[in-house]
Parts: sequence; C-alpha cells; structure tokens
Amino acid sequence: MKEEEIERIQQLIENKEADQLKEILDHLHPADIAELCNELDAEEARYIYLLLDNEKAADVLVEMDEDARNEFLDIIPSDVIAKRFVDNMDSDDAVEIIRNMDDEKQQEVLKQIDDVDQAGDIVDLLKYDEDTAGGLMGTEMVVVNENWSMPECLREMRQQAEEMDEIYYVYVVDDDERLQGVFPLKKVITSPSVSKVKHVMKKEPISVKEDTPIDEVVQLIEKYNLVAIPVVDSIGRLVGRITVDDVMDEVRERGNRDYQLASGLSQDVETDDNVFQQTKARLPWLMIGMLGGIANSMILGNFDSTFAAHPEMALYIPLIGGTGGNVGTQSSAIVVQGLANNSLDSNETWKQLLKESVVALINASIISMIVYIYNIVRFGPNETVSYSVSLSLFAVVMFASLFGTLVPMTLEKMKIDPALATGPFIQITNDIIGMLLYGGITLLLS
Repeated sequence: MKEEEIERIQQLIENKEADQLKEILDHLHPADIAELCNELDAEEARYIYLLLDNEKAADVLVEMDEDARNEFLDIIPSDVIAKRFVDNMDSDDAVEIIRNMDDEKQQEVLKQIDDVDQAGDIVDLLKYDEDTAGGLMGTEMVVVNENWSMPECLREMRQQAEEMDEIYYVYVVDDDERLQGVFPLKKVITSPSVSKVKHVMKKEPISVKEDTPIDEVVQLIEKYNLVAIPVVDSIGRLVGRITVDDVMDEVRERGNRDYQLASGLSQDVETDDNVFQQTKARLPWLMIGMLGGIANSMILGNFDSTFAAHPEMALYIPLIGGTGGNVGTQSSAIVVQGLANNSLDSNETWKQLLKESVVALINASIISMIVYIYNIVRFGPNETVSYSVSLSLFAVVMFASLFGTLVPMTLEKMKIDPALATGPFIQITNDIIGMLLYGGITLLLS
C-alpha cells in the first residue's frame, strides 16, 4: 500500500471518521487490510478491526506479519481474541495465533472459546512440534465412510461442507477411522446412486504422518502437485490435513530465514526493527569476521620477510582471499540447494566430494593458468611471483571447493541448518586457509 494512502487512513483514524474508513475497508481484500495494519501501531490497528465483521477480522489477523500481529494481540483481551478471532478461524490458523502467546494467555484464550470441540482440537494441535506435519495441519475436512451409499455420502458431505470455507478433497475412512482413499468430487456426479464409496474412491492416497518433517511435506506436495495432503497417526487413522497455502507460508518463512543466515544474520530481522534488534542480529558475525581478519593479519605477519623481498606479492592477497570465498560459497550453495530439494542425500558425501573434485580441478587449472600468463606478461620471467600466485590459486580453489561441499553435508548429518555453510563461516575459513597456503607456498618458492 502506498505511503500517501496509509497517511490518509491514519488521518481518518485520528479524526474518528468511521463511516468513511469503513467504506474504504469494505473494498479491500483481507490481505490488503493486513498489509495496512502492519504499517499502523497497535492502537490504530485496533480501530481498524472495530470496523470489520468477525469473519473478515479473523482473515486479516491471519494475514498479518507475525511481529505486528503479536504486538496487536498484546493489547487485546483474551475473551475478544477467542470470540472475535479464534471462533472464526480454521484450527491450523488458530494454533498459529495462539502458539506465540505465553502460557498464561494461551490458557485464558482457550477457556473463552465457546466451541468445546474446537478448543479441544487446538489443545491437541498445540502439542505437536511446529516443524512437523502435526504442527501445521488443520482438522477441518470432509470425511465419509467407505461403506456409505452415494445418497448417504452426498447428504453427509452437504452437512459437513456447511461449516467449511474451502473443500479440497473428500477423504474416505473405514469404521476405525483409518484413511482408505480419496473421493474425487467428479465421482459424486458420475457414479450410480447404488454404488458404495469404496467402489469408486481413489485408493492408497499420498499421506504423511504426524511427525513427518515439514520439508518432506513440501516435497510431496510439490512432487505430486497436490493442493492438500492428509495426515495420519501411527496406525493410519486420519487426524488432519495440510493445505498448499499453509505450506507456501512455511516455505517462504524458511527461505527468508535461510537467506538471512547465509547473509550473516544470527536471527530473524526486519527493516522496521529498531536499532538494538538489528545490531543484535548483525553484530555476532561481524565480530567473528573481525577476529578472522585479525587472524589473517597475524598469518601475513609471519611472512613479512618474504613479502618484503617480493613486494608485488602483496597485490594478490585480495585475489587469493576473494577467490577462495567465492568458490567456497558456490560449492556450499549447490549442496545446500540439493539437500533442500532432496536431489542430494547427506549419505552421498564421498560421491559428491569426488564430483566436486573434478569440477574444482578444471576450474582451478583454468584460473591458475590465466593468472600465470598474466604475470608472465606483466612481470616477465619472475618465477616466484608467477609460480607462487598460480599454485596458491590452484590450491585455494581445490580446498574451498571440497570444504564448501563437506561442511553443509556434515551439518545436515548433525541436524544443523546447512544454510549456515553458505554464509560468512565459509568465507572467513577460506580467507584464513587461503592466506596460510599463499604464504607457505611463497616461502617454499623463495
């Protein structure tokens, strides 16, 4: 939303122009109103919500940024959160809202929910790890029994659908609530009324268990082009479903987190965060980088006599460090991407190292040869400069490639986010090792 539009709405809020403001809000999509509320302070956002009906207010709250939403909910009484928002949300959205509250407020909100069954579903869902299918699923589904006739199935589907906003699939269960299949809506129209559901359903549907990691859920939905996927417990009973919009939100959040981690940010940070928050997120890796720089200077100090005898060698320090950092980041980024999209298994470490060795050998040979020719042209037959820089580049590229491959795969095995390996960690390490190699090779050839 444009800045002048936001300023206009803030002016209307200040002047209590409720009718004019309501007319504007009536023509806005919940996502647009959420974007507006993200730019307002909590009190201004509360005034906006007073003008919305309960269903639209709930939709807007779900769409808001997490930080802005939490700030807003902090000033809202628990009974209002329960009756105005949670009562009008799907269970997965309600869990997302309540999960970020402290324990005391969670209990207050749950006690105020009128629908006991909904409150029970939310309590059950809160027990799951938020990084698993159980933590992301909702319980709103259309479910039919495999032994029902078509007229009975249609009657039950109509009744269940009245309480749902969207219907993606109709799930079929047996008498013990175990998932048996998916009932395509087309079959409702085309199947004879004497047919039983189990004769026309699609058997063996793609499903996930409660403890399936979100990454695997994303891969299945993408692989099979699903808009929703059922969740079952350890004995196959249907307990919920995950929709593609929930998955996309999770993918976006994880992508942002990985990008920030790879950029050297130690925690989630937004452009509108205050100075203290941004400093806290950025300073740790800057301090580590500073220590890495000091270590580099100490390494180079041990070779001061060598560089004094060949001062032109100092010109190539940025080249050695920069090339090592770039190569290491490239290698680690490819591995991290492969691990993320499941095209690479962390158990294939040696296979990937061998492949990366061949690529590194080609790249290192080409780069070092180009630099060797350049040095011959520029400095003449100065063997120390020509051989030292080229051999150092070759060694640095080989090391950085293998190191950039090995680190993320090792982190993945240790259950640590491998995106860490695409950030300053790789660059700092390669800088230090690169200077050691450069100084050592130069000393040997002097």
